[in-house]
Amino acid sequence: MLVAVIDYQSGNLASAARGLVLAAEQRGIKANVRITADPFAVAKADRIVLPGQGAFADCAAGLKSVEGLEEAMLNRVAEGVPFLGICVGMQLMAERGLEHGVTQGFGWVEGEIARMEVGDARLPHMGWNELRFEPGAHPLLDGLRPGDHAYFVHSYALRGGDGEEIIATTDYADQKIVAMVARGNKAGTQFHAEKSQQVGITILGNFLSWEP
Repeated sequence: MLVAVIDYQSGNLASAARGLVLAAEQRGIKANVRITADPFAVAKADRIVLPGQGAFADCAAGLKSVEGLEEAMLNRVAEGVPFLGICVGMQLMAERGLEHGVTQGFGWVEGEIARMEVGDARLPHMGWNELRFEPGAHPLLDGLRPGDHAYFVHSYALRGGDGEEIIATTDYADQKIVAMVARGNKAGTQFHAEKSQQVGITILGNFLSWEP
């Protein structure tokens, strides 16, 4: 299994790759986890992971700056290959982002990425928060329990999403925040799965085993 971790200079690539390698080892899955910006490698991938940190607009521009990379990724996902977006990688799945102007996303899930409305609470939202979901809601959540914690670092979140595409939420400053989305062969975590200890490794392992 070739797992392509998309390299578009967004940071957090090595830790995402390490998390995937550990998840594969725990599951006994033979996986070649490769950090790559090569469109030809992406076009042959069996799984695609898009990490991301920073601003929506910057990440979108970074992906477009590598000739052929975004096209190869979009085409491969359209062919049915499982995709996982992490943090800003998940945000790019939305219709648009409102950070530093309006930037088009992939349009894979409904809604837009907007600054969180948390009153006097601190932004970025940073730290460990409970995941809220219905058991059995999605294969990526198998082996987890509602109330398990994941690690978040973000100031923007999905707004106006489709309830059927939202598979997990969390609470911050009395607000319900989208934590995970999924539609077809595409899924995303707002939190950093690769930094969420065994909870995150379980999700990554589920992704490697996922047959949407």
